Amino acid sequence: MTETGAPPGVTESSGTTRSTSDEEGGGGRIRSVARAVEVLARFDEDTLSWTVSDLARATGLPKTTLVRMVDTLEQTGMLWLRPDGQITVGAGLLRWARLARAAWELPEPVMQAMRRLADECGETTSFYVRQGPHRMCVAQQEGPQTLRQVVRIGDRLPLWAGASSKVLLTGAPDEVVEAAAVNSPYGPGYIAQLREQVEQTRANGYAVTHGERENGVSGIAAPILGGEGHLIAALALGGPTTRFTPERVSRLVTAVTAAAHWISGLRLAATFPPPEDG
Repeated sequence: MTETGAPPGVTESSGTTRSTSDEEGGGGRIRSVARAVEVLARFDEDTLSWTVSDLARATGLPKTTLVRMVDTLEQTGMLWLRPDGQITVGAGLLRWARLARAAWELPEPVMQAMRRLADECGETTSFYVRQGPHRMCVAQQEGPQTLRQVVRIGDRLPLWAGASSKVLLTGAPDEVVEAAAVNSPYGPGYIAQLREQVEQTRANGYAVTHGERENGVSGIAAPILGGEGHLIAALALGGPTTRFTPERVSRLVTAVTAAAHWISGLRLAATFPPPEDG
């Protein structure tokens, strides 16, 4: 609550004063929290450690700001400044990984269905859910072929592109569809086209895309519904466009939609409720 007489941009509460311009970012984000997440996101399987200088350049943060942030994250166990000066992920993240696995791990029958689909079709099978303005991969079974799509579990991908995005947007309110279009490389001019694609996906019961998010990669996705018919996830196949010929796509669509229908029968809504805005 802003007190009468407080300077613009300053909020007072319980005897403390903070600058909203320093703490609050766009969309109601807390800037310091967003920056911390951006720092953590720079670590992956390919880059497990950074020097302070390299991490500052990668994040665009001033070195002094980054040092303070690393110190704070190290105190919480999320990062570790090794004796050799390299920054790496902290052991404290093991607890968060365990909690995430407990909350999002799919039942074994679903994993078996995904394995069967990957083996039958020869392409990578993924399970996506929508969280806010992104889609998240929560499970995956890689295809048996050497040349295949690679998406890591936990990857956060945009909603404006890809077959699974089109499926997930069929269960989203119009403002989410608009936001996805605006945040695309095409801007507001993409809203009408994206709406049309979402409506076509809803009518077909599946989506097929080629090279939308990445050139040379195609995808097929079908909806997974909860017990009351709410869309809760998308089951997707992805692979090189050269293998997604018109004749083969027809067979793959049949396989994906059948698997998604079977998984929907398991009624996963208790584990994967639809987004509140959906």
